[in-house]
Amino acid sequence: MIEKEESIISEEEAAQYDRQIRLWGLDAQKRLRGSRVLLVGLRGLGAEVAKNLILAGVKGLTLLDHEQVTEESCRAQFLIPVTAQGQNRAQASLERAQYLNPMVEVKADTDRVETKPDKFFLQFEAVCLTGCSRDLMVRVDQLCAQHNIKVFCGDVFGYHGYMFSDLGQEHNYVEEKPKVVKPKTDESNDGPEAKKPKVDPNETTMIKKTASFCSLKVALEVDWTNEKAKSSLKRTPVDYFLLHELLLWFPALLHHSSCGSHSLCVPRFSPTVLLKFRTDKGRDPHPESFEADATLLRQIRDDVLEAMGLSSELLPHDFVSYCFSEMAPVCAVVGGVLGQEVVKALSQRDAPHKNFFFFDGMKGSGVVDYFGPK
Repeated sequence: MIEKEESIISEEEAAQYDRQIRLWGLDAQKRLRGSRVLLVGLRGLGAEVAKNLILAGVKGLTLLDHEQVTEESCRAQFLIPVTAQGQNRAQASLERAQYLNPMVEVKADTDRVETKPDKFFLQFEAVCLTGCSRDLMVRVDQLCAQHNIKVFCGDVFGYHGYMFSDLGQEHNYVEEKPKVVKPKTDESNDGPEAKKPKVDPNETTMIKKTASFCSLKVALEVDWTNEKAKSSLKRTPVDYFLLHELLLWFPALLHHSSCGSHSLCVPRFSPTVLLKFRTDKGRDPHPESFEADATLLRQIRDDVLEAMGLSSELLPHDFVSYCFSEMAPVCAVVGGVLGQEVVKALSQRDAPHKNFFFFDGMKGSGVVDYFGPK
């Protein structure tokens, strides 16, 4: 959809986005300037994504959230004033968000995203879903895929966070590469070194590339019950466990370890367990009900791993200590990556993350990998 509108950069905008234009070029900034984005969920992660997109210079950003501001939601959400408790989160975030960049049209929508008709999503070039259920993410992703709309999903649970992206069957982008200089023909120097092409670090060239993404539903239906997948457990680090997505049980998100194996792993906690908790309880684990919520989380862990034929020891007993509330530094990291991926996709500049990113705040590291048809 980003090709439908030809955006013109004014002199004022050229001055505002001067450093960005120098970084990724005028054409990329024009595409970004012609894009409208829907951001669902204005908790800590949503605030980070909103900040990054507004500063990058999209045409418009719609903040959608029906929840009210609570004391907890203010801790990792810098767009909401401390005096705004009881107000709608999207509305309370609007003033500070708009102040970041007056050139971006920022709107607040206080409706429930579940009640929005299909046509509502079609006015955007990208949709970013945070804090949403599996069913909603799959529904929106399938709808947007039919209309070439980019879809991103993300969440933060305590020290951990993830993001997923679906940029469609054919996402075109360009990468800047150092220019390769062909060696000059010189009869006096015909050795092997003279025939090797040389890279000129002072000159670059733009390479056109295409990437293909699968839908969230397809990514979640990868079969990891075969013998090859089971054997990969031997190569899985101790603090990771094999995760098999059970769609009838819970809204799963997949991840791959950085160990180089083809096992399906996640660090020390499972977003699957936490998303099932959200589905069952209609909320996330809360510090004020830690004992009861921790007991339920462990029970969900046991049920999930038993259904997979795996030992509950694969997910440490103390995982519940690291997945309550949102940690501001984790929101900053995951929100930075998520915002970056939206900007890259809309500007069609640089290779996108394909298709999952997972961050472990306990280790201070993140990994990227693809799940879906090869």
